[in-house]
Amino acid sequence: MNIYPDLYVTSVKNINSELLKKNNLSGLILDVDNTLIDYYRKLVDGAEQWCEELKNDGIKCIIVSNSHKRDKIETVAKKLNIDYILFAKKPFKSGFKKALEMLELKPENVAVAGDQLFTDVLGARRMKMFSILVKQVGEKDIFITKIKRPIENAIVRRYLKKKGAKIDVF
Repeated sequence: MNIYPDLYVTSVKNINSELLKKNNLSGLILDVDNTLIDYYRKLVDGAEQWCEELKNDGIKCIIVSNSHKRDKIETVAKKLNIDYILFAKKPFKSGFKKALEMLELKPENVAVAGDQLFTDVLGARRMKMFSILVKQVGEKDIFITKIKRPIENAIVRRYLKKKGAKIDVF
């Protein structure tokens, strides 16, 4: 299975409704840790307005997180005014399937945006969804991610060198 993302962006805010609609996408599944917030739980500047613009343009958004910390995920979801799923067990399909039910969309019409290849991108690939790898918002990671990050970074470097890859401005 190809683990390369369909698109790589430097910030979640680089994902806009024009890009999504151009790819026949009307839903967006969002990761939280190091995609929308940093290790210290600081939300990406302008995330509320960005998400509101997506929703106003008809894009349905939902958070799907592997975290079990309800207070953290719920705080972000409330700020963005979107639903969420905790302890999704990405890259397994169950959390993604639940999100599709809540969004009332088919997999081919949904993008998954997150900072990790082995959870977000792999999960999107397994579900036949459009995968968007987002550059991590902070350098600090939780323990398990810290172990995987060097391997993922090597794969991303190879991906970025590959000709014809869709690459956002760095």
